[in-house]
Amino acid sequence: MAQFETRRIGRTPLEVTTLGLGCATLGGTRVAVSREEAEAIVRAAWAAGVRYIDTAPFYGFGRSERCVGDAMRDVPRDDWVLSTKVGRLLRPRPASTQPDNRPMPFDPVYDYSYDGIMRSFEDSLQRLGLTRIDILFVHDIGARTHGREAHPGLMRTLRESGYRALDRLRSAGIVKAIGIGVNECEVLLEALEWGAWDAFLLAGRYTLLEQAPLDDLLPKCGPAGVSIVVGGPLNSGVLAGRDSWNYKAAPPDVVARVQALRTVCDSHNVPLVAAALQFPLAHPAVAAIIPGPRNVAEFAANLELLRHPIPAALWADLRQAGLLHPEAPVPG
Repeated sequence: MAQFETRRIGRTPLEVTTLGLGCATLGGTRVAVSREEAEAIVRAAWAAGVRYIDTAPFYGFGRSERCVGDAMRDVPRDDWVLSTKVGRLLRPRPASTQPDNRPMPFDPVYDYSYDGIMRSFEDSLQRLGLTRIDILFVHDIGARTHGREAHPGLMRTLRESGYRALDRLRSAGIVKAIGIGVNECEVLLEALEWGAWDAFLLAGRYTLLEQAPLDDLLPKCGPAGVSIVVGGPLNSGVLAGRDSWNYKAAPPDVVARVQALRTVCDSHNVPLVAAALQFPLAHPAVAAIIPGPRNVAEFAANLELLRHPIPAALWADLRQAGLLHPEAPVPG
């Protein structure tokens, strides 16, 4: 079993391993992952020393949470950290209208209200079959998901109603940390203006490919006591040789930038994936990365790549080529 570095979540007592397990793939909707394989991935991560697991109701419409709970129920609960998400409720869907690729018979319904968040939290406990959730992230709020016209009203509901539920759960010690999990920085910058948050789960925005948060979000996180969990460190696959970039087909300019990154990495005999996995952890605000492996072999490969030696000259060459933000911290 590997001994991973642990880092604190904000100003809370929670400490997470720098390598966490992202469980979006366990739902089996983005890629075909069987229930047995999903649980095997969780057990492999635990056996390897991973002590932080992130899931959500939306992943597999309930299946990801079920897999995590079933795989981890016999593990002492104080030995690991669990995060899940609120903001969507799962409502039963008639079997006659069930899509072929939906592993569980539910429709997601957005609800950022006090009652909606409390209901989501309680439903997650039931699906997980566990008595505790450590971190609650508000899932997929923001203009990128809901559109610019709908966003202000939904954000107002969270600010004036849903946030009270999160704060109440945290104040009572029922959860240890609260935050927001999204694919955009703008909503996080907005939320910093009115909420006391512990962590943000930011997917696909602070990576070897994209470092714009260095200009606005990341400098604010330290003073605010907010940790960053980096989801999608491989930008949903494009940094691992696939054609998916942030859950859609990679455009030509992204493909070209990835190739430029790969060329520099190849010149140092370093796999691009190794550099991509290690890069975000150099920033002091980042507590963990949570790649989402599709099978046990992919998890094992990520583990080895996270340990792959990388010479300082590689980071220097990336910066010289204009492929790294001038202020980006690098490993080593």
